[in-house]
Amino acid sequence: MIPVVSLAPQPHRGDMSQQIKFEDAAPATTGTIAVFGATGRQGGAVVDALLDHKATVRALVRDPRSDRARALAARGVELAAIRTDDPASLAAALTAVEAFYFMTPEASNLEEVETEIRIGTALVDAAVEARVPHVVFNSVFGADRERGVPHHDSKHWIEEYLRKSGLRATMVRPTPFMEEMAPSLEHGEIVLRLPLPEDVPLKMISVRDVGRVAAALLLDTAETPGEAVELVGDELTGPQIAAAFGARAGLPARYEALPLSVLPSELDRAMFRQFAKAGEHPSDLGAVRAIEPATLDLTGWIRSTGWATPAGPGHK
Repeated sequence: MIPVVSLAPQPHRGDMSQQIKFEDAAPATTGTIAVFGATGRQGGAVVDALLDHKATVRALVRDPRSDRARALAARGVELAAIRTDDPASLAAALTAVEAFYFMTPEASNLEEVETEIRIGTALVDAAVEARVPHVVFNSVFGADRERGVPHHDSKHWIEEYLRKSGLRATMVRPTPFMEEMAPSLEHGEIVLRLPLPEDVPLKMISVRDVGRVAAALLLDTAETPGEAVELVGDELTGPQIAAAFGARAGLPARYEALPLSVLPSELDRAMFRQFAKAGEHPSDLGAVRAIEPATLDLTGWIRSTGWATPAGPGHK
C-alpha cells in the first residue's frame, strides 16, 4: 500500500502574519512542508534537501501510484493526491502545512504557457484558502519584469499574482543549470557549443543548490534581503566553461558560439537572447552563498558529480 496522507480539513494553526523566529542550530519550521513538483528535477532536489534536514514532507502528486511517487513514499514522504483543476483537492492538500514550495510546468509553446499560468494561479488560490504561512515559488532568472520571453514572462505573471495574494512569499529564480552543460570529445579535444557569444558570461546554478536554497527558505534557517533571490552559483564565458571541463579531462578545450538559428523554436531563441543580455550585468555571487554557503561553482560541480570525459565519435 502507498501511504497517502489523510487530508481532512483541520483548524488553522496560528496567524499567517506571525513571523517565525529561528536559530542557526536547527530549523525553525518543524511542521509539514508541502512540495508541488516533487517528482521533477528541481522539486526532487528540494525534497532531497528537506529530508537531509529531517523535515516532514508532503508531496502533491497527480498519481500516487506512479513509479516516482512510490519512490518518494519509500523515503518517508507523505503523498497527497491532487488535481490541478480541482480547487478543493489542492486546498485540502495544503491544510495545516507550515510552508509550501511549488513550481509550474515548463512551457514549450504558447498554449502550454496558458496552462502554466492557470496551474500557478490555482496553486496560489489554494494556498490562500489553506492560509499557508509561507510560500516559496520556483520562478526563473529575470522574472522581476516582463522581458518578451513567453515561458519566462508566465512566471513573472504568477509572481505578480502571488505578490497580490497577501501571502508571505519568497521567489527563487534559477539561472541555467550546470547539468545542461554538455561538452563533447572530438579528436582528443573537449568542445563546447552554445548559442551564446563567446565574450558573454553565462549565469548558472546546480540543481542541487536550487533545492538547498529553497529548503533553507522553507525551513526558515535563512532569509533573503528582499522577497526574491536570483540563483547564480557561477558566471563564466563559453571559453571559460569549456576550459573548466578540459582541465578536468586533462585535455585541450575550445568553445564554438553557435547562431540562434540552431535552436528549434522562437521561445528558445528569445530565451538565449535574454541570457546574453543578462550576462552584461554581473551578479552578486555572495547573495546565494549567504543562504547556502556550500553553493557550487562550475569547477566544484564538475568535481562533486564525478563528471567523466564523454566518449568520442565512433566509440563503442
